[in-house]
Amino acid sequence: MSKRGRGGASGAKFRVTLGLPVGAVINCADNTGAKNLFVIAVYGIRGRLNRLPSAGVGDMIVCSCKKGKPELRKRVIDFALLSLMPSIISVLQAVVVRQRKQIRRKDGTFIYFEDNAAVIVNNKGEMKGSAITDLWPRNVLICGRELLPTPVPLLK
Repeated sequence: MSKRGRGGASGAKFRVTLGLPVGAVINCADNTGAKNLFVIAVYGIRGRLNRLPSAGVGDMIVCSCKKGKPELRKRVIDFALLSLMPSIISVLQAVVVRQRKQIRRKDGTFIYFEDNAAVIVNNKGEMKGSAITDLWPRNVLICGRELLPTPVPLLK
């Protein structure tokens, strides 16, 4: 494990196959109005030379909204800095709740989903939206993200 810990998350985190590298475009699984999220960085990844940081289920990521409500896609254009930086995107934080890459559980079974998805959270890790669409695994709660609400279709 890294020397710096897991960014405030408590408890032991099981090893999860990392299926979402930096640059991946994933779905947003909540009702905030965002549709597609672009992965910019992954919290807690120290890395190695030429290896892309990757996220798995339960990891917190830094992302931007590619499709969705204008206030989430917020692009501020400053004409004074137009030659240096043409547009500034709003940066969001999210927690990955589904991935297509298989996840091996301790009992030997494998679980995978039909899409890659995340939910947008605030700085404290609390969900910005009020509901999560579709299934999501219980090990997101085990990963130290207890601030997510427990939905009806919880996958055991």
